[in-house]
Amino acid sequence: MAERQEQAAPDAVLTRIGQVVMLHHGGDREEARSRFLHLWAEVGEDGDPLHRCTLAHYLADTQDDPADELAWDLRALSAAEEIAGGHVDADPASVRGFFPSLHLNLAADYAKLGRAEAARSHLRRARSAAHCLTDDGYGAGVRTEISRLALRLGEDGTPGDEGWGAGQRP
Repeated sequence: MAERQEQAAPDAVLTRIGQVVMLHHGGDREEARSRFLHLWAEVGEDGDPLHRCTLAHYLADTQDDPADELAWDLRALSAAEEIAGGHVDADPASVRGFFPSLHLNLAADYAKLGRAEAARSHLRRARSAAHCLTDDGYGAGVRTEISRLALRLGEDGTPGDEGWGAGQRP
């Protein structure tokens, strides 16, 4: 019984991450970045990969420098790949739905940095992974952003007139 209650109890770190996400969405980017970094220090480089993935994903959103945004998005992808690869004691299926968004964000990061080939590569990966998205608002939103970024990259893979600015994410 105690084991069932433990499984049903909310994850305190994910709850705290969600609270900071609300702060960020409320417009306090600097405070959100500070709190995310504090959480990152608590979780650590070797902490739970789901926590690292989630934190790094949201930390990327608070960055001003596209190179810093890319670094956090790469950390998020690496942590998700640990789980998906079965390298930790977690269900690999639990992160399957993350990959379209993770690759989409990396594609946008690379586009901002003028690295068109890398952007196209991650855009292809986002499209390929999108089959696992559900037909809900989240899935529709990610698919829409994949299409928008594809249009922005153009057929030759170079950013169009509407390039991504700092802090803008699909």
